[in-house]
Amino acid sequence: MTAIQVSNLSKRFGRTQALRDVSLSIGKGEMVALIGASGSGKSTLIRHLAGLEMGDGAASRIELFGRVAQSGGRLGPQAKELRGRVSVIFQQFNLVGRMSVLTNVLLGHLGKISRFRGTFALFNRTEKAAASAALERVGIAKTARQRASTLSGGQQQRAAIARTLVQRAEILIADEPIASLDPASARRVMDVLADVNARDGITVIVSLHQVEFARQYCPRTVAMRDGAVIWDGPSSALTNAFLGELYGASAGELVLADGAVPQPASATAPAHSPKQPVLEPA
Repeated sequence: MTAIQVSNLSKRFGRTQALRDVSLSIGKGEMVALIGASGSGKSTLIRHLAGLEMGDGAASRIELFGRVAQSGGRLGPQAKELRGRVSVIFQQFNLVGRMSVLTNVLLGHLGKISRFRGTFALFNRTEKAAASAALERVGIAKTARQRASTLSGGQQQRAAIARTLVQRAEILIADEPIASLDPASARRVMDVLADVNARDGITVIVSLHQVEFARQYCPRTVAMRDGAVIWDGPSSALTNAFLGELYGASAGELVLADGAVPQPASATAPAHSPKQPVLEPA
C-alpha cells in the first residue's frame, strides 16, 4: 500500500521556486532519508506533506493512504482526518518547556479526546499509562515528572517521538531531528526512529544533513537540489563522488570516506528503479 503519493508538486515564494514539479511515491512501512544542501527544498516538501503549505497550480497533488490530502492548491475533503495520521518532529523539538515530560507526551491524545478535556489536560488512567509506556519505549521513563526544558536535546527529541507513539500516527516525518545533537545522542534518536519503523510499521521520512546516518539507517534515500528530486534509490548506491557534487564545499563535514561505515544488513533497494544521480545546472 502506498502511504504517500506526491504528483507534480510545485511551490513558489515570491521569486524563489522552492519546489519544482516534485513527484514521489513512498510505500507504507518504508524508512526514507531526505537529503540535500540547505535551500534544496527538503523542509518545504515536509511542510506540504504535513498539510502546512498548499502547492501551486492545478496539477499539484498529494495523497495519503490513497486519499486526497490536497489538490490544485486546496485541501482535500478528508484532509483533517488524514492530518491526524501524520506526526511531524522538528529540529526545535516543539515541546512545552514549562510542562512535565509526561504531560507533553499526553498531548499526543489531543484530537482523540474532547476539546474540554484537552483544554484542561484531563487525561484518564489509560491515557496516562499509554504515555508512560511510550516514554519507557524510547528510554526516558525516569524523566516523566521533570519539566521538559530540563531535558537534553536528544532526550527532548525522544520525548517528541513518544508523543507520536501516543498519537498513533501512521506516518512520522522528522525534519532535521539530529542536526543539533552530539553523535551519541544522534545515534540514540535514530535508533528509536528505526525501532518504531521496524516494530510498529510506521512510515518514517527523516530529513538529514549527516549523510552517514542515511546510509546506516535508511534503505532508501531521496536527494533534492534546487527544489527538485535528483536521486531516488537505495542508500547503499550513493557514492561520495555524487554526494560531493550535491553538497559542494560542505561535503567533507557531512560525508565519511567510502567504506568507513558498514551498511545495515536489512538495507534493500526499493522496487522501482532509482533516478540516476546526475547533477546538471538548473
